[in-house]
Amino acid sequence: MAMIILLILLIFFAVLGVPLAFAIGASCVTYISTNVPTFLSMVPQRVWNGAYSELMIAMPLFMLAGELMNTGGITKRIINFCLQLLRPIRGGLGEVNIVASMIFGGISGSSVADTSALGSILIPAMEDLGYPPDASAGITVASSTMGMIIPPSTPMIVYSMISGASVGALFMAGAVPGLLIGLTQLVMVYLISRRKGWHPERTPFVFREFASAILSGIPALLMPLFIIVCVSFGVCTASESAGVAVLYSVIVGFFVYRELTWKAVLEALKKTLISSSSIMIIIGFTTIFTWVLTMQKVPQIVANFFIGLNMPAWGIALVFCVMILMIGTFIDVSPAILLLTPIMLPVMESYGFSALQFGAMMITGLAIGLVTPPVGMCLNACNKINRMPIIAIFKGALPYLICNVIVLLAISLIGPLTTWLPQLLGYSI
Repeated sequence: MAMIILLILLIFFAVLGVPLAFAIGASCVTYISTNVPTFLSMVPQRVWNGAYSELMIAMPLFMLAGELMNTGGITKRIINFCLQLLRPIRGGLGEVNIVASMIFGGISGSSVADTSALGSILIPAMEDLGYPPDASAGITVASSTMGMIIPPSTPMIVYSMISGASVGALFMAGAVPGLLIGLTQLVMVYLISRRKGWHPERTPFVFREFASAILSGIPALLMPLFIIVCVSFGVCTASESAGVAVLYSVIVGFFVYRELTWKAVLEALKKTLISSSSIMIIIGFTTIFTWVLTMQKVPQIVANFFIGLNMPAWGIALVFCVMILMIGTFIDVSPAILLLTPIMLPVMESYGFSALQFGAMMITGLAIGLVTPPVGMCLNACNKINRMPIIAIFKGALPYLICNVIVLLAISLIGPLTTWLPQLLGYSI
């Protein structure tokens, strides 16, 4: 009953136009004040404790690194590198878009940042080369979903706070699914490009241009590699590696590429402050929501319900996949992780799913929600670039989102796809 009342209150405040963070907080405060008013004095402390975590330091720092990359010339070098590397392959800039997203996602940890940074450069370029506007936008937003999965991943950090799983292990759990999404999308772009004739004009191979793009791209490519190695092998924590990523972006932007300015740094700090603050407010208020659910023993009730169904593990996995795809269409990633993890993780563990596999399943599914209406944060980011209707962008992305769904089903039914790499590196599952 507690869960139903909370959900009704949440929907009520959301319909009134209250921002999600405050809608979650208002529904919880209303419930507490009418049912257990003695607990009201504990609300501020719970909100603070929810947002106050050492792991949360990593999130704004990775965001800042992504902003500095875009203004410091790193993003442009990544694109030029990918363009030279993939020039013989049918699909041209479509293939470049996906590979660049894989690399960029390994630095910023954010799908929205990926869409904004790469889309502002690649969407106009793709349209100039004859790609339809919906295809250009669709490939961009669909490929950006890897930013949430390929390490480092901001949602993985949020999930680690709730589940207690190792950040390094979670990063590695997301590596294989992220690469599988990228590879399947590359195949899809190739097939569609071959059928529709999307291929750049043949240009003479100039070794000097090729060598310049490769050498210029190496400093940009070293960053995600360094982050993954440091976190995975315990050289430094996620927060420390995020700080190093920011420092590296500043050094490369100022002294290697010489495109970063102090004005751009201040603008990046401003954008990061706004973005990370909104996420932390959501996390703080969502903590109250999960506290109330735990207090009312909702996770145990839900776990007993699913166990009572006597479904096989693969059936529970499919049910959860459908659930996460539906939830992702109207709830943003961080709130969804904070709301679902305390409820569904015990259920999935009782069926033999590890915290790593569950986390990879949830974040892979929620990544699809970033490209589905009505919330679709990546759709909104893309809309600001090309001013296309959100529905048109979604239709353009749909063929490539099928790849995401296939990978989601694969990692849900084949556990080693998420646990093999962490185990190989010595993490306990």
